[in-house]
Amino acid sequence: MGHARNYVTQDILRRIMTDYFRYDVHFVMNITDIDDKIIIRARHNHLISNLRSETTSLTQALIDRVWNAWTSYVQSKVSRGLAESERPPTGGEKEQWPMLVESFQRKEWRQQGLQRDEKFEMHFNAATITYNALVKAEEHSKSGQTGSEHAQTLIDLSKDVLAHSLDKQLGHTVNDHTIVRSLAAHWEAEFFKDMRRLRVREPDTLTRVTEYVPEIVSFVEGIINNGFGYVVDGSVYFDTRAFDKAEGHSYAKLEPWSKGNRELLEEGEGALSVTTGKRSAADFALWKASKPGEPSWPSPWGAGRPGWHIECSVMASAILGDNMDIHSGGIDLAFPHHDNEIAQSEAYHNCSAWVNYFIHTGHLHIEGLKMSKSLKNFITIDEILQKYSARQLRLAFLTQLWNAKVDFSESLMTGEVRGIEIAFNNFFTTVKALVSQAEAEGPKLDGKNRFQQAERELTDSLHASQAAFRAALCDSFNTPEALNVLRELVSKTNVYIRAPEGNLEIGLIQRVARWVGDMLRMFGLGEGETQEIGWGQERSATEGSVNREEILMPYLRTLSSFRDGVRKLAIAKDENALKEILALSDKLRDVDLVPLGVALDDQEDSKALVKLVPPEELIKAREEKRAQAEAKAARKAAAAEAERQKRIAALEKGRIPPEELFRPPNVPEGIYGSWDEKGLPLTDGEGKELSKSASKKLQKEWALQKKRHEDWSEWQKQQQQEGHRG
Repeated sequence: MGHARNYVTQDILRRIMTDYFRYDVHFVMNITDIDDKIIIRARHNHLISNLRSETTSLTQALIDRVWNAWTSYVQSKVSRGLAESERPPTGGEKEQWPMLVESFQRKEWRQQGLQRDEKFEMHFNAATITYNALVKAEEHSKSGQTGSEHAQTLIDLSKDVLAHSLDKQLGHTVNDHTIVRSLAAHWEAEFFKDMRRLRVREPDTLTRVTEYVPEIVSFVEGIINNGFGYVVDGSVYFDTRAFDKAEGHSYAKLEPWSKGNRELLEEGEGALSVTTGKRSAADFALWKASKPGEPSWPSPWGAGRPGWHIECSVMASAILGDNMDIHSGGIDLAFPHHDNEIAQSEAYHNCSAWVNYFIHTGHLHIEGLKMSKSLKNFITIDEILQKYSARQLRLAFLTQLWNAKVDFSESLMTGEVRGIEIAFNNFFTTVKALVSQAEAEGPKLDGKNRFQQAERELTDSLHASQAAFRAALCDSFNTPEALNVLRELVSKTNVYIRAPEGNLEIGLIQRVARWVGDMLRMFGLGEGETQEIGWGQERSATEGSVNREEILMPYLRTLSSFRDGVRKLAIAKDENALKEILALSDKLRDVDLVPLGVALDDQEDSKALVKLVPPEELIKAREEKRAQAEAKAARKAAAAEAERQKRIAALEKGRIPPEELFRPPNVPEGIYGSWDEKGLPLTDGEGKELSKSASKKLQKEWALQKKRHEDWSEWQKQQQQEGHRG
């Protein structure tokens, strides 16, 4: 997803420059097919593969080997995230591990570990998987289950831990270049496969580091000759201090505040780098002396390989010369990578500005968390494309500024992005239906002028939108604002279409739809045939290039005309029997035509507007409408039941006859002493006559209860009658 964010966004910017502003763009992409991470991963894969092929059974030697790798991994990797008091002593790792696993379940404890080491959770999970696999392997061994399948399972589950141990022991023996190159070639192919699925255009020129090693050697020699490079034990380093002191130069132009950031500097040099002998901590490798287990090429300084930063400068200079307009990449590459590129390129070319503009795309966060391949908390492009379409992903990035942090979330995709897509889809579907209907009916020769105030206002809105759209893209490629311009124009056009007058200028509506569709396609959101109105719909392989509208519309209009006639007949009559005709008509619309991808929208003039929509969208909309209706009916039923219960509760208050209301057990014994013939109290419990005010209050309550009792009695009669009928 990090790749998707960066390359889809760069593709959008490239399309804006080429397809909208009509610039001639030479787009060069560099492929790093040799660096520390690739070497380490290739060695790990190779050594694990060898171990798998050599292992034919689950032996105690294999189990011991994995236990040793595990204890080493716990001490060297996991312990970085543990407090001093929690780090297991050498030899005590197994005994202490269950307690650490229990602590790991607490979020606060994990967070503390991540503060000490950002890779703590990844390392701990790898160690836990290996520990569990070892426990299981020992159980299998004790029970005599020592087949190769159990051995292979142990190796596969513990490979992240085992690879580090194998590399320490045997990494120096892996000297075959093809092992590294084949890994890079595999992931290069996978990368471009993903890019095609995301509809990212291919670069005009593609370069690979391994194809430019002689040029890199020559470039490094030029930097040394210009006084900005020095040799240490077969490696060549860039002298940042000398560069900083030189007239017209300054190191770390992009992020001067990161100049002394040791963590970023070390990360930029790679895990296999040797830092001894450097004149300054900020100095970086132009050429690295190769150690056993690392690919190498000949050079004046001995066998070695290119540093990470130098490759981009050399390949870009080879293709574009001593100056380029735009250099792009993720914001995480600004320092030290891009700053180092600038320094070494300006040192070689003796210039003060190698790049005119840098475009750095913002970080990608998913549900608030930063994604990182090194932390193994990333989502693959394949995984995300199983959930969302390439268009939806591109829409999500278009709603954000290219240089802003993107917070990718479920709510963004199902809310804003889905809403935008539905709005455009509905608009284009309606316009195509109106255009098709107008073409079928032919020109209206009634002598009416159809370009009135409403048409002038919509035309003005179109022109204003075109100007605002251009202004937004001129303002540092402000795609969120440009997208809003299109959405507002669509909204205004929808208002015009739904106006009660119904005298639509189809040509104007078509102009608006074509321009909006062209701009969406310019952003890379297009599918289907380019000549169709809108951004198009992706067609399945079985459909090929068949134009569904052209083939189906004549038949569908005939069917629709029949339905229109039936509706008119039914609407014109008052007999109840004709309701069945309307029900059949609605069934045709809501049930029969939905699986065919046909939507019929009833209009005020009793004519239906015919639309072709992907069946799954219609079915989804129908189910959503049905669910809403059911929910509404359920709420209505619940409200009716609540009202019924409320009425029953009120009626139940009248169950007691008024004559018994003030007599025990309806009042406590001894409250009143005597009553009249209606049951109204005359004296209190001590025989004293009640006051006038007390008597008056009781008479009011008696009268109210009399009314309640009458209502209750009537309700009881109704209940009995309904019971007899049942």
